Amino acid sequence: MPQYTPPLRDMHFVLHELLGTVDELKLCSKHAEIDVDTINAVLEEAGKFASQVTAPLNSSGDAEGCVLDKATHEVKTPKGFKQAYAQYVEGGWPSLSCDPEYGGQGLPVVVNQCLYEMLNSANQAWTMYPGLSHAAYEALKAHGTPEQKATYLPRLTSGEWTGTMCLTEPHCGTDLGLLRSKAEPQPDGSYRITGQKIFISAGEHDMAANIIHLVLARLPDAPEGSKGVSLFVVPKFLVNADGSLGARNGISCGALEHKMGIHGNATAQINLDGAVGTLVGQPNKGLNAMFVMMNAARLGVGNQSLGLTEVAYQNAAAYAKDRIQMRALSGPKAPDKPADPIIVHPDVRKMLLTARAYAEGGRALAVYAALLIDKEFSSDDEDERKEAADLVALLTPIVKAFMTDNGWIATSHCMQVFGGHGYIHEWGMEQFVRDSRINMIYEGTNTIQALDLLGRKVLGDNGAKLKKFGKLIQEFVEDEGVDEAMQEFVNPLADLGDKVTKLTMELGMKAMGNADEVGAAAVDYLRICGHLTYAYFWARMAKIALAKKDSGDPFYTAKLHTARFYFAKLLPETAGLIRSARSGLAPLMAMDDAMF
Repeated sequence: MPQYTPPLRDMHFVLHELLGTVDELKLCSKHAEIDVDTINAVLEEAGKFASQVTAPLNSSGDAEGCVLDKATHEVKTPKGFKQAYAQYVEGGWPSLSCDPEYGGQGLPVVVNQCLYEMLNSANQAWTMYPGLSHAAYEALKAHGTPEQKATYLPRLTSGEWTGTMCLTEPHCGTDLGLLRSKAEPQPDGSYRITGQKIFISAGEHDMAANIIHLVLARLPDAPEGSKGVSLFVVPKFLVNADGSLGARNGISCGALEHKMGIHGNATAQINLDGAVGTLVGQPNKGLNAMFVMMNAARLGVGNQSLGLTEVAYQNAAAYAKDRIQMRALSGPKAPDKPADPIIVHPDVRKMLLTARAYAEGGRALAVYAALLIDKEFSSDDEDERKEAADLVALLTPIVKAFMTDNGWIATSHCMQVFGGHGYIHEWGMEQFVRDSRINMIYEGTNTIQALDLLGRKVLGDNGAKLKKFGKLIQEFVEDEGVDEAMQEFVNPLADLGDKVTKLTMELGMKAMGNADEVGAAAVDYLRICGHLTYAYFWARMAKIALAKKDSGDPFYTAKLHTARFYFAKLLPETAGLIRSARSGLAPLMAMDDAMF
């Protein structure tokens, strides 16, 4: 069974040395009392919960899966899941970054980000149950009525109830304008909702007393397309005026999906048969409200792959140092043994360093994005809130798509390090690969994220948001460009920044002639921008490591080696991507449909 050690040392480095999180947060009156010791103490306990409580359930939960009782429509989660969730609630973890008004602890989102990275490393399938609850909490907090907030938010905050998001239907995935679920108004102001939803993560389970579904549906007079979609809150059990649970609502699980990975999470087909719901936000404006939840989920999915990348790397590195096979090409490195540990072989090291570079680069980006969210919602300065919101909007598709693509690459590499053993269930590596694959698909496929980045976030505002991030890079390059020791990091970063600027202008001009040019270039473009963000953070991390390389702490030596590997072996991928993006639409569309 794989092992997991929370990467607290690297989290401390990113939080305190790279980003100066406490000093940044102290500028927000809401977080003025936060300090390094508090953050570190919380993360230490979070790491214990993840590694000691949920990690031991990962392999067994995958093998056992969830079981649906078709007579009662109830789902039983794998052995130990319910008990672990009870411990989670008892420890106050669901409320960590929630508003004190609803019983939350009010800690920064950036702390919650680190908690969830560890939970995802330990057990992604289990973590999806509370993770989706937090997204539902955010949507209701932003758009719910006072009555909805009073009814649902305290119990979502405490973890007494969990939440879901019910979007997809059998005939429509991303194109939510095609959905058919209907909501009929009732005399008492409620609605009766009928329809079917599929692929609903954590849609039914035995871990909480009630499940709060946020459901997209159409009103009788709704206009066609996405402008006619409304959002409703539909509880599994109706809630009485005094807050107690009432009758079973007309929403149930008809089947569980048989899927490639995340077997411990109940991916449900949900049937709504006159289920009672109440409107969230304005009629026909449901996507506006749901996007709060979807954006939170997209950042969360990136975090899922970050967690899997980290745990896969840890296990592969340990295995490579222990497993002996063949001799190094340059001669024996362990002459006292019949063969050398496989970590001496260059390509094994390349696979390990790829996973490590993507884990540590991803952690820097994910924590930075969470810190921006804290500023967006907590800063006392309106301009800083706006600046942070723009950067979050720009980075969200990169976090979701680039980090999940990298998670697939990294877990596959780490399984390869194990050789034949990696393909066998008992070592756990093939589960990491299977679990990571869904992250590139749900919450908007990575192609959708790429279209969002290039079409909406960059070209949609003539590059204004991209220029804001580019300004951060430019300032860093100007500050560090005179340091000879930083040239190996600053020069390729500056070069890629210039190339992204030119490529963006070129694609914008092409798109004016044919909008399909955006679709032809978007996936390449997102990956290029992903590398631009990682290169920026790796250059900043290298600066710190260079300053402390003689401190005697091997952490900084390893950080510097990993930075050099990233710039030498991973960043050059952008050259081919830029050529591919520039090749345009013609190579994709020249063949007649009938020839496929």
